[in-house]
Amino acid sequence: MASGGTNAAEAGVVLSRVWSREADEVARALEVDPTLGLSGEEAAGRLERYGPNQLREIKGRSIWSIVVDQVDDLVIIFLIVTAVVSMALGFWVEGVAVAIVVLINGVLGLAMDLRARRSMQALRQLEEAWSTVVREGRPLRVGAHEVVPGDVVLLDEGDVITVDVRLVEANRVQVDEAALTGESLPVEKGVEALAASTELAERSNMLFKGTTLTRGTGRGVVVATGMATELGGISALVEGEEEGETPLEHRLNRLASRLIWVTLGLSALVVPAGVAAGKTLEEVGMTAIALAVATVPEGLPVVATLTLARGMLRMAEKNALMRRLASVETLGATTLICTDKTGTLTENRMVVRCLVLPSGEVMVEGGGEVGRLVGGGDSGAEREVGEALEVGVLCTNASIGRDGQAMGDPMEVALLRLARQQGVDVDGELERMPEVREEAFDSEVKMMATYHRLEEGRVRVAVKGAPEEVLGASTRWRCQGKEQAFDEEERGRWHRENEAMARRGLRVLALASREVEDAQAAPYEELTFVGLVGFYDPPREEVREAIRECAQAGVRVVMITGDQAATARSIALQIGLVASDEAEVIVGKELRAPEELSREERGRVRAASMFARVSPEQKLNIIALHQEAGEVVAMTGDGVNDSPALARADIGVAMGQRGTQAARETADLVLRDDRFNTIVYGIEEGRVIFTNIRRFVVFLLSINWASIVVIVAASLAGAPLPVTAMQILYLNVVTDVFPSLALVATGGASELMRRPPRSPKESILTGHHWGAIGVYGVVISAAVLVSLAVSLQVLGFALERAVTVSFLTLGFGKAFHALNMRDVSPRGGDSDAWVSPVMRNGWVWGAIVWCAVLLAMTVYVPWLRGLLETVRPGVEGWALAVGLGVVPLVVIQAGQRVVLGLRRA
Repeated sequence: MASGGTNAAEAGVVLSRVWSREADEVARALEVDPTLGLSGEEAAGRLERYGPNQLREIKGRSIWSIVVDQVDDLVIIFLIVTAVVSMALGFWVEGVAVAIVVLINGVLGLAMDLRARRSMQALRQLEEAWSTVVREGRPLRVGAHEVVPGDVVLLDEGDVITVDVRLVEANRVQVDEAALTGESLPVEKGVEALAASTELAERSNMLFKGTTLTRGTGRGVVVATGMATELGGISALVEGEEEGETPLEHRLNRLASRLIWVTLGLSALVVPAGVAAGKTLEEVGMTAIALAVATVPEGLPVVATLTLARGMLRMAEKNALMRRLASVETLGATTLICTDKTGTLTENRMVVRCLVLPSGEVMVEGGGEVGRLVGGGDSGAEREVGEALEVGVLCTNASIGRDGQAMGDPMEVALLRLARQQGVDVDGELERMPEVREEAFDSEVKMMATYHRLEEGRVRVAVKGAPEEVLGASTRWRCQGKEQAFDEEERGRWHRENEAMARRGLRVLALASREVEDAQAAPYEELTFVGLVGFYDPPREEVREAIRECAQAGVRVVMITGDQAATARSIALQIGLVASDEAEVIVGKELRAPEELSREERGRVRAASMFARVSPEQKLNIIALHQEAGEVVAMTGDGVNDSPALARADIGVAMGQRGTQAARETADLVLRDDRFNTIVYGIEEGRVIFTNIRRFVVFLLSINWASIVVIVAASLAGAPLPVTAMQILYLNVVTDVFPSLALVATGGASELMRRPPRSPKESILTGHHWGAIGVYGVVISAAVLVSLAVSLQVLGFALERAVTVSFLTLGFGKAFHALNMRDVSPRGGDSDAWVSPVMRNGWVWGAIVWCAVLLAMTVYVPWLRGLLETVRPGVEGWALAVGLGVVPLVVIQAGQRVVLGLRRA
């Protein structure tokens, strides 16, 4: 449809310039009835003919380009230069070995990159968009890829358009077309045919794939899908952009790059010292190469990327879908959750509890989806109940299929179910009074209206909405079957009824109606008030425990709802958000821009735990005030008007079930089950991910530091090198990579959600961690140097055998050091070393065993023994290497216990 062509086999368009044709002509050409839609059989045939509704995927990166990425890194380039210089100086074996290490790291990096990309692809598949189509006269939710040319789609505020559509009905429709045309303001849409020469941006009867319905409702016929859409035509002209580095990757790469300067500085210290001590060029060159290899942790960025990607998949399995890799890091630092009430803190299982009518209150007995009306047995009351249910049936966009499956707003569905249970013929009512116009719900007006043609030619207007707004628009009410003028006393009585219902934890809707001469009359004037409907949405049972967990984790929870203050307070008390019914609820009209508030007013807003009657725009003010105070804010939203707040929050959280596609597109986190507990789980997983990244960074840097200390200390003392460059290369591949990968699979500590959140500005490594790295490296290197000294001076081993023992000591010391990676940060560490998450991580133990096997191979596999210049250490040598390899673990664990004990004291 990009060019308005007629290639039906490819584009699914059977006539050109559909915007210039009348809507019924377009429907006839596509062989569809706009009321009934396609049959299931016809839709399946068209899907097979035209293919799925999806853009052609931009060709993925080739294996070669990913390989090049592994080399396009300052650290790897440094190692390649080291290999070239080594070979140029005649150290061919060492140079080739360095090149092999670069190759091995490249292969590992390639494997991890591909795995991470598969993880991201799996996440994208979880983000399947949905559309509502009409099939055989019934609305049906289908995956967007199943929509076909000729389908009739139903459109509602907040929908992201997934196809090109010719509108046949439009009720106050406005569309954000910025993604397609660049127009920054929403565009009004209608159904009238336009001139054939109308430019794309002026086609007001068309909706295009990739745009967003910001207001109103409508119905349209699909005229193009997939690559045949206008968006498809554009996408065919552009190439994909490379993904940029996440902030975490950038920091890790910067950290690794700085280590190069450490290498150069140490070389500048050690090499002249070796020359002054009379060492040969070969010995000095070997030392410099060993330093170069020992300093750089090649796999740092790769393991970090894999950690984030796998963490995102784990979250997705728990219904927390992270849409941005970089947001995982921020999620763990969240300090404030601003959450909606309906469906998040409550079950979103609306049932009608009562009707408050002029003749009195009528209760609804029974739970679940239906109930039985109790009370109001006289004819006047029955007439009032019938009129209230009639307004509820008419003024709705919800529907219930023959199989009982419901679609639409939960409150509208609850009214339909009650009407059915009371014997109201829902379909018959709509046939008797067919809808001719709809005034879509407006979040500012807080009402909606539908217009229905009566037999005598007049029009019935059915209205429902917020009680205060409907009461304000009503001038009459019915009493004992007669209409009377609304005086202030009577209006005040109904306001008090509304407040009393809200204090019982009910959500309240008001119903009203009027008759007018034509369907263009204003909807919200001179209404006749019908009554109030009270709905109950029970709190989720698990929410109270989740809020308690948040309090322990130092995360505040704030409820923000469009409901009334009394309803908000009632639910907050039930879930334990507040402890007293005297707790303050701030109403939306009290919220102003932060710069307009005094210091006292700012403090009052920040201290509040409940906000009621808050509009999407007012959420921005709440976010701004808390962010000014240094909070990391997670904000929930479900409507298209929530998108600015979701974008402004540090973590935007959209509802996956009841949220609009626009909200989901804007959010960082999508809750596929709409549950508050999923946010809490996401925060916990975010903390686990960051903690694990910190674990393996500390691990890699501390074992690299140990190698550096060993080389520098031996060189400055004029002693033989305890390990050769070749041996360090082997250890880097064996003891660095496998334990690092195992560490990122570590679960969270039981205390993790009993610690305060970390600052989002906090570096991966704080001064505390740098100090720990220094100590760890010195302890491990001391064990290696002792093993060399004991081998030479006490056991009288030959130099080659002694170096073999010190090499094995370093290998075992590094492997066992993974068990030291318990969290002992100042914010609170693992409670017990021997039951810490690392100790419980079977992958870590498996990595240690695997490292031991590979270390044994260095002395028992002939070709490997010759390459690394090792010999069989004998029983004494093995005992010394394993014994001293375990010593750093024991010493460091004891030190950690002392540190934690002092901190708690």
